[in-house]
Amino acid sequence: MHNIAIQVNDLHKSYKNLDVLQGVNFTVEQGSIFALLGSNGAGKTTLIKILTTLLKQDSGAAIVNGFDVASKPAHVRQSLSLTGQFAAVDEILTGRENLIMVARLRHLKQPHQVANELLTRFGLTDAANRKASTYSGGMRRRLDLAMSLVGTPPILFLDEPSTGLDPEARIEVWSVVKGLADDGMTVLLTTQYLEEAEQLADRIAILHEGKIIASGTLTELKKLFPPAEVEYVEKQPTLEEIFLAIIGKKEGK
Repeated sequence: MHNIAIQVNDLHKSYKNLDVLQGVNFTVEQGSIFALLGSNGAGKTTLIKILTTLLKQDSGAAIVNGFDVASKPAHVRQSLSLTGQFAAVDEILTGRENLIMVARLRHLKQPHQVANELLTRFGLTDAANRKASTYSGGMRRRLDLAMSLVGTPPILFLDEPSTGLDPEARIEVWSVVKGLADDGMTVLLTTQYLEEAEQLADRIAILHEGKIIASGTLTELKKLFPPAEVEYVEKQPTLEEIFLAIIGKKEGK
């Protein structure tokens, strides 16, 4: 039995009369990549905010790294790192200075050494002494990821990690994320790119109208896709087709 990094039980959250989360359940195993897939406004960011203690749920429970998010928020915060859609990079500082600053904020003993190791790991050594404002989108996102890994948290939350990146930069970020999971880190990512979930995730959960309507491995989700009446050519459905088929089923179309 694998250890569970994140356990979510019957999570609800409403804003005024809008039910954003309506009983969300899932578990994420340690050292795996779990993708939460959904269109804009599906509640993905709200869910991430609850799991990272930035927002309180109305009911239900969430355990992150063995700690309850509501009763032990400080312990949860020490267990994780969050990388948002908009890089937390300081434009005026160089890549190296950004990393040293975070290492100091986290009270690490050798901030310069930590910065150098991460610059190497993320292929940013050549750009280390350039201001972050000169970085390309892909480099900024790599720096953002590097900053979120200062102090090696066991769990990394990535909220739409490749939004706004060109295809080349996106593949670059994917390769970094795969490497992190290979090193034993648990990654929970939200995305509206089906291809991203397909490329990265060990397990995928589809969030639609505040509920998880399907979850499993890519292979398991493909089995939910209804077979065509006549198939001249064996064609694997894309995750998009599976997504639409499942939503269609739920809406009784």
